[in-house]
Amino acid sequence: MASNAPVDVLCMACEDTSCDFKPVKMQRRPVGPEDVLIDMKYCGVCHSDLHVAANHMSGIGMATKYPCVPGHELAGVCIAVGEKVTKVKVGDHVGVGCMVDSCLECKECLAGNEQKCKKMVQTYNQEDRSGRAATYPQGGHTLGGYTSKFVVHEKFSIVIPKSYPLECAGPVLCSGVTMYEPMKVHGVTKDSHVGIVGLGGLGGMGIKLAKALGCKVSAITRSFAKEKMAKDLGADNVVASTDDKSMLANKKSMDLIINTIPSGHNWGAYQGLLKKGGKQVLLGIHSGFAAAMVAAQIRKFSFTDTTVVSSAIGGIKTTEEVLALCAKNNIYPEVDVVPITKLNEVYTMLDAANDSGKRYVLDIEKTLTDEALASYSAVPPTLGPNPTNLNPAGIFKDLTKILFCY
Repeated sequence: MASNAPVDVLCMACEDTSCDFKPVKMQRRPVGPEDVLIDMKYCGVCHSDLHVAANHMSGIGMATKYPCVPGHELAGVCIAVGEKVTKVKVGDHVGVGCMVDSCLECKECLAGNEQKCKKMVQTYNQEDRSGRAATYPQGGHTLGGYTSKFVVHEKFSIVIPKSYPLECAGPVLCSGVTMYEPMKVHGVTKDSHVGIVGLGGLGGMGIKLAKALGCKVSAITRSFAKEKMAKDLGADNVVASTDDKSMLANKKSMDLIINTIPSGHNWGAYQGLLKKGGKQVLLGIHSGFAAAMVAAQIRKFSFTDTTVVSSAIGGIKTTEEVLALCAKNNIYPEVDVVPITKLNEVYTMLDAANDSGKRYVLDIEKTLTDEALASYSAVPPTLGPNPTNLNPAGIFKDLTKILFCY
């Protein structure tokens, strides 16, 4: 039922770019008539959590608001609903992905592409626009899933099949839909050859999804050191980007390349692997990703196409679709469930490079507790310089390459 009382919660928050997370007491808005209250069990840790918490996007006018509580891979159990809620009932397994609101009225929203709405509100680090993503007290910024409880408007909740492991569900709502969206948009079929660049949490999920869709899948990595990992994930083929013979053998063979590398790099090195008319989709948050977004707008006015594009998340319908696909085909992300005391260590590992290929998932239920609040102790993470190259000069350089070379 709706309530006038705010919801007391524990959150893992950081106060600045050091990303030194600690448990703190906070509050969420009262449960409204169309809201769902989730008792959190797990929350995945995405590489973009690091980018936001460390303020990596300040160079493009997206400065982080502190205290920062990241997390957009939420999974838990519904413990209360507002009187107008019809999508979820108490006891349901429920998740939340990368957004908690949009206008619900524009062309994109009506087409199921809420992620493209100009008024979309991300699960953390953004202000409410309509009241559906309200904070407590009002006027704050959204706080994400590193939390003991979460309040969300029912439209942006995702019902999770009870047969699907909750510790795996959260990553599907981020990495799953992020990989699935470009496959859907670019029309992969059983005859498609899909290349996946990078074998972190995103890449591993991408291999599994592309195989479930019947595609031939090539894992593209720096060397053959991860060949066994790639094959175990389901890849048909492994391409070593630093091996000239390997690159030549796979020249002009792929219909779609999905590039998951989360830092600035030479994405142009993979263009030779594309067939005529093929696309490389950049997913990682870096200057190339931003440049591809700008290039797409420019191309609209020039009526020309490009082989380098960007993609982010998918809408609610697509998120539900990929979760159903995973549940039907027993597709599970590779996860490593960790206590909150390991969160700073996870940030250190993500910043260095996620060589494990796993998605780190916080055990919220068992470790974000009042006892943890009283006894918490952890060493701050060790982070290097901002690797994104997200600044006007970096973006302009990549934009020039896209517009005049590809």
